[in-house]
Amino acid sequence: MAAPPATAPGPEDDAVVSTPPTLEDEPPLVDEAAEAAFLGEAKERGEVVPKRSEAESEDETPRKALPPLDELVQRIPADVRDTLEDLFRARFTTVKRFPKKALK
Repeated sequence: MAAPPATAPGPEDDAVVSTPPTLEDEPPLVDEAAEAAFLGEAKERGEVVPKRSEAESEDETPRKALPPLDELVQRIPADVRDTLEDLFRARFTTVKRFPKKALK
C-alpha cells in the first residue's frame, strides 16, 4: 500500500508558542498619563476624587496602641465564640491593623 499523502502546512504549523507574561515583565498597571486622564474625566462627570496624597497620609496618621487580644475576644459574645469554634475551629491568635485601602 501507498503511504498517505502529506498535508500542506497550516496556520498551526507556523504558530509561535510563547509563555504568558509575568508581573516582572510588564510595565506598571497604571501609568501617570492614564491616571491623569481618568481623574480629569471623573471630575467632568462630577465625581469626587480624593487626592493621592490625602489617601496615603490617612494611613500614616499616628493611632493609639491596639488593645490586647484577650480584651477583644471578650467583646465577642460567648455563644458566638462557641459557634465559631464548632463550625470553623476558629482561634484568635493576634491583633493586626490593616490599611483602609486593603479593605476596599
